[in-house]
Amino acid sequence: MSATGIRLHAPAPGWSLDADIVVVGSGVAGLTAALRCSAAGLKPVVVTKARLDDGSTRWAQGGIAAALGEGDTPEQHLDDTLVAGVGLCDEEAVRTLVTKGPDAVRRLIETGAHFDTGPEGAIELTREGGHHRRRIAHAGGDATGAEISRALVEAVRARGIPTVENALALDLLTDADGRTAGVSLHVMGEGQHDGVGAVHAPAVVLATGGMGQVFSATTNPSVSTGDGVALALRAGAEVSDLEFVQFHPTVLFLGADAEGQQPLVSEAVRGEGAYLVDADGVRFMVGQHELAELAPRDIVAKGITRRMQEQGAEHMYLDARHFGADMWASRFPTILAACRAHGIDPVTEPIPVAPAAHYASGGVRTDPHGRTTVPGLYACGEVACTGVHGANRLASNSLLEGLVYAERIAADIAARHAENALHARVPAPVSHPDTPEHPLLPPEARFTIQRVMTDGAGVLRSADSLSEAAARLARVHAEAAGALAEDGKTAEPGVDTWETTNLLCVARVLVAAAQRREETRGCHWREDHADRDDAAWRRHIVVRLNADRTLAAWTTETPDFPPTTRLQEK
Repeated sequence: MSATGIRLHAPAPGWSLDADIVVVGSGVAGLTAALRCSAAGLKPVVVTKARLDDGSTRWAQGGIAAALGEGDTPEQHLDDTLVAGVGLCDEEAVRTLVTKGPDAVRRLIETGAHFDTGPEGAIELTREGGHHRRRIAHAGGDATGAEISRALVEAVRARGIPTVENALALDLLTDADGRTAGVSLHVMGEGQHDGVGAVHAPAVVLATGGMGQVFSATTNPSVSTGDGVALALRAGAEVSDLEFVQFHPTVLFLGADAEGQQPLVSEAVRGEGAYLVDADGVRFMVGQHELAELAPRDIVAKGITRRMQEQGAEHMYLDARHFGADMWASRFPTILAACRAHGIDPVTEPIPVAPAAHYASGGVRTDPHGRTTVPGLYACGEVACTGVHGANRLASNSLLEGLVYAERIAADIAARHAENALHARVPAPVSHPDTPEHPLLPPEARFTIQRVMTDGAGVLRSADSLSEAAARLARVHAEAAGALAEDGKTAEPGVDTWETTNLLCVARVLVAAAQRREETRGCHWREDHADRDDAAWRRHIVVRLNADRTLAAWTTETPDFPPTTRLQEK
């Protein structure tokens, strides 16, 4: 049973597998961790919510950032990352990212990923927001994530690494000493494994991606329901900086009532010279920042939102008509096709755009080796808070973070396995109680949660909007908990109810952190506290779930994170 004693209501596992490590997620972070562990002689099992090639990585358009170009250096990459993070990056974590990054990209190429190259064979590099140099490597024009996913999936299959697809991870399993013993999961559909089962292992890596589906409009795929963060919270892990949700400035506007995953218009389009205009054709970002349209994403998202408010408009425009048909077709074929599918031709007209939820800069708190505050539980990629992103992720650092920190996790697991080789065993998990401990929400509550979050905790926040959001979320939680307490009833266990319950969990944490941070910093914009306050708020907000399902939130004393090992064995 987890440290909180809280788990999702689900049938007992009816089947099981044994492994040295369970990797939950099949994006760049998860597959890299699995490949590196396999190369070290360990037996990983990859659990993924959809198909192996259907994670968030495949949707990444722009590219992967690394100091690969002539004249560029890791130190310059570090400087740009620290500026974007607005005082809350862990400098050593960033230094690890930018110094290890170039070689990690080269190893990705050795694995089979093909990046776009120029006539002489050198990797083509572009710019994105917040970068002072061209350092974004891309593939297929604007299909970088798809190419990276293809290469890693092929490598995983070539190594024969066992995978469990269409599987939603439910809860962390622990042994009698409270250490990680694997995960419970539910496999959807028919196959070798079906229904609720378990993978037993002494190490679990969460690489579950983001939680964008907590908002009504997002660039995230439908599987991004915050499952990893919710699982970690129930397991007793700490999460940090969850208030810093990055809203991508340029998402194709499909109407005020559009919900679910929205088409992204990559920042690389602006990197190649597109500019933002209002309905009158005025470039409103000029003069707001030295980089204008290529300012860090939080600044551009705020600039668009302000202009929308000033003009009573629902969207702004991204104008790249000067690219011409050939450049659009060769450099941005995916975006061109998406726009045309929705009746917009960027070759001849500006693209209507508006901000939408895109990336969680915070997540499950880790140390420099990816270890969380729960022994044996690791996290990497978007689900993690490594300290790299601070208050606002620098464009295209996410794929790089997944690569670099997945490799560090694999190295740590391999070293620990070697140290305990003589005592290596698959741990025996403690049986969970027969009665449910966490009420499940009906599937229709998902839309309520999304509307509450978009209305109260979106791009622009205030004490009033956050208070209203917290109250509405509390009512959703109380109704489900009350029904469980009164007559033992809860929604039927299933993917829809588990996902909705996870969304409520992460929504409550996000709102609690956003209420606590009474300043504007990075992608956290408080209209009632418009200024950045380093003296009071150059700190991190950490949240943990209590056994009674309430939240414990506190602020760190310094900009540094306390060590994760204070709550576990070294």
